[in-house]
Amino acid sequence: MHTPTCAQVFDLAVEHHRAGRLAEAESLYRQVLGQQPKHAGALHYLGVIAHQVGRNQVAVDLIHQAVALQPANAEAYNNLGKTLKELGRLDEAIAACRRAVALQPDLAEAHDNLGNALLGKGLLAEAIAAYRQAIALKPAYQRAHSNLGAALVKNDQAGEAIAVLRQALALDDQFAQAHANLGTALMNQGKLDEAIASFRRAVALNPRLPEAWANLAHAQNDKGDAEEAIFSSRQAIALQPELPEAWCNLGHALNEKGEPESAVAACRRAIAFRPLYAEAHANLGAALIKKGEYDEGVAAYRQAIALEPNFVGAYVNLGASLSELGELQEALAVYREALAIRPECFEARDNFLLALQSDPAQDAQAVALEHRRWDEVHGRPLARLIAPHTNQRDPDRRLRIGYVSPDFRAHAVCRFALPLLGAQDHAGFEIFCYANVAKPDPVTHQVQQHADLWRMIYRLSDDQIARMIRDDRIDILVDLAGHTAGNSLLVFARKPAPVQVTYLGYPATTGLQAMDYRLTDALADPSGQTDSYCSEQLIRLPQTAWCYQPPPSPPVNPLPALQNNHIVFGSFNSFTKVNEALLKIWAAILHRVPGSRLVLKRKALGVESVQDRVRQVMRGMGIGPDRLDLRGWVPDSEHIAQYHEIDIALDTFPYHGTTTTCEAMWMGVPVITQIGQSHVSRVGLSLLSSVGLGELAAATSQQYENIAVELALDLPRLQTLRSSLRERMEQSPLMDAPRFARNVEAAYRQMWRSWCTSATGGNR
Repeated sequence: MHTPTCAQVFDLAVEHHRAGRLAEAESLYRQVLGQQPKHAGALHYLGVIAHQVGRNQVAVDLIHQAVALQPANAEAYNNLGKTLKELGRLDEAIAACRRAVALQPDLAEAHDNLGNALLGKGLLAEAIAAYRQAIALKPAYQRAHSNLGAALVKNDQAGEAIAVLRQALALDDQFAQAHANLGTALMNQGKLDEAIASFRRAVALNPRLPEAWANLAHAQNDKGDAEEAIFSSRQAIALQPELPEAWCNLGHALNEKGEPESAVAACRRAIAFRPLYAEAHANLGAALIKKGEYDEGVAAYRQAIALEPNFVGAYVNLGASLSELGELQEALAVYREALAIRPECFEARDNFLLALQSDPAQDAQAVALEHRRWDEVHGRPLARLIAPHTNQRDPDRRLRIGYVSPDFRAHAVCRFALPLLGAQDHAGFEIFCYANVAKPDPVTHQVQQHADLWRMIYRLSDDQIARMIRDDRIDILVDLAGHTAGNSLLVFARKPAPVQVTYLGYPATTGLQAMDYRLTDALADPSGQTDSYCSEQLIRLPQTAWCYQPPPSPPVNPLPALQNNHIVFGSFNSFTKVNEALLKIWAAILHRVPGSRLVLKRKALGVESVQDRVRQVMRGMGIGPDRLDLRGWVPDSEHIAQYHEIDIALDTFPYHGTTTTCEAMWMGVPVITQIGQSHVSRVGLSLLSSVGLGELAAATSQQYENIAVELALDLPRLQTLRSSLRERMEQSPLMDAPRFARNVEAAYRQMWRSWCTSATGGNR
C-alpha cells in the first residue's frame, strides 16, 4: 500500500481546511509536523485553525514559528497581525500587517486587517486610508467596505458611511455585519426607524452578533422602546456577558421602565467591565437621581463629564439635577457650558430658558433676548419648510383646533387643560389633541374623552407630526408646553397651521417668530408692560387666564393654629424656585411671628445635604432647625392633605406657583405673593385676584413680609378664609369652566378672523 508523502498530506490538510473541516485539517497538519517539525506551512495553518477556534495565544505562537522559518511569507504575517489584534496587542498587530503589506503590496486582506488594528488604536484617518487601499485593490471586497463604513461612522462621517455600507450590501445583502454597521451609521444620523430595521436584519442573519444586539438596544432606547431595549440588551449579554455597552443600555432601559434599583446594578456592571465608560456613569447618575439619591447621582454625572468633557447629555442632566436641588446658579453655569460645546443642543437651551425664570438676578429684557436667541438657533432655520396654508377663509365656519402637549397625563397642566377641553363648544369647534405621551394613564384617557380626534404623536419625528397636522387641516394650533420637557416647538417652527398659539404650560414667550399669539390676562401681562418681552401678540382673556380643576381632595379642616397655638407657614413649590433672598424674607417673617414654623415640601428636600444647606442658611439668619419642617417626596394621594397642617402659604419669587397656589386656596390656605415685572412673577396676582384676594399680592419684599405677618396675627380673618376659600373658588372665574371656554373660543374666533382678512395669510 502506497504511503502518502509529506507534501501530499499537507495538500490534503489544506483541502480539508478550505472546506471547513477543521478537525480533519488539524490532525493532518500535526501529522506533517510529526514528520517535518519545521514545516512552515503546517505551523502557519495550524495557527490559523487555532485562531478560528478562539485559541489566539496558541495561534500567535505557531505563526511566529512559521514566519521565523519563512520571513517573506506575506500571508503568514497578515494572519499574525489579525490574531494579535484579537489579543489586543495592537502595536504588534500593526507591525505585522505593515510587514505583510511591504512583502505583498497588492494583498488586499492585509490592508483590511491593518485598518482594523489602526482602528483599534483610534488612528481613524490611517485606518480609513488602509480600508480604501484594500477596496482599490479589490473593489468587490465586501468586508473592507463594511469596515470602512464603521470607521467613517467613528470619524463622524455618517453620511459617507451609509453610502459605503450600502455598496457593501449591494455586493451581498446577506452580510450581517454590514447591516449592523449600517444601523450604527443611521442611528448616528438620528434615523432611528431605519437603524432599528438594519440592526434587526443583522441579528436575523446572524443571531450571534452581541454588538448588533447591543446597538439595537441603544436605538430602541433612543426611540423610547424600553421593553424592546431590555430584551435586546439581554440577548447581547447572553452572548457576551462582559460587554459593557449591553449592560449600559440595559441600565438605561430599566430606568425608563421605572426600575431604578435594577438600573443602578446594570450600570455598575458596565462600569466594572469598563471603568472609564462615560455613558455608563451618566446612566448611573440618571438611575440614582430617580431613586432619590441626588448626591450620588450628581457625582456620577460629574464623573461622566470628567471622562468625556464634551458629553453634552451629561451636562444637561447634571444641570437639571442641580436645578431641582435648588443649586440654580450652578445649574445655569452647567447649561452655559453645554451650549458652549454644542449651541444647537435643543434640550440644553430649553432647560436653560426654564431655569432662567427662577433667577432673581435676571432682567426681563435679557430673558426675552435669550428666548429670541433660541429662535435664531432652532426655529428660524426651519422657516424654509413653511408652506402656504390652503385652509378655507370663512370667518364663521366650524374651526379645527389642535392642542399639542406632552402633559396629557397626571401632570399639573391637566389641572387647567381638562376644564377647558371639557367645556368646549363642539358645534363651533372641532377639537384635536396631539399627545406626545410616553406612558398614557387614567388622566390621558380623561383628556381623550374630550377630543373629537385623538392623535398619539410620541415617537414621531417633527416632520411627521407637522405633516399630520397639515393633513388634519388644523386651523388653530395650540402649544401647551412652551420650553418644558417633551415640547413640540420645532413642529410649530414649521408652522403646519395658519394660526399658532402658546398657552398654559410655560410662563413666558416662546421666542418663535412662527408663534402668532400667547393667551394671558391683563393682570399677568398688563397692557404695554410685558408686550415687548414677547415674540407673540398677547391676547388678554377677560377675568383670568386660568381655569382650575382640583384633584380628589379631603374636606377643608379647621385652622391648624387654633390647635397648635402657633402659626405654620408653608411652601410646596419646586425647590428650583427657592433662593437665598427668599429664604431671608421667610426668616424675617418667622422672627416677627413668635413661635411660628415653616414647612417646606419637595422631592429634593428628602436629600440630607439639601436639608443641611437650608438649615445652615436659616441658622445664619437666626432661625433654628426646630422651627423648620423639611419634607421630601410623598405620594400624590397624600400630597394635598398636607395642607391640613398649613395656616398660610408663602409663594416663591420671581417664579410664582400656579398649581401650588390653586391647591393651597382649594384647601382653605391663603397665599402671600410678590408682584414682579414679567408674567412669571405676576401669575400669583392674577390667581389671587380671581378669588377676591388681590390684597395678598405685595408690591415689594417688605410688603410681602408685612402682609404675611399681619395675616398671621389676625386669627379671626384666617379662620374666615379657611372656612370660605373653597366656596369662593368654586364661585369665582377661576373655576367657571363654561365661561372660561367661551372666552377662549372668542379669542380663537378673533385670531381666525384676523387671518381670514389678511392679504397674505399672516397675522401681524
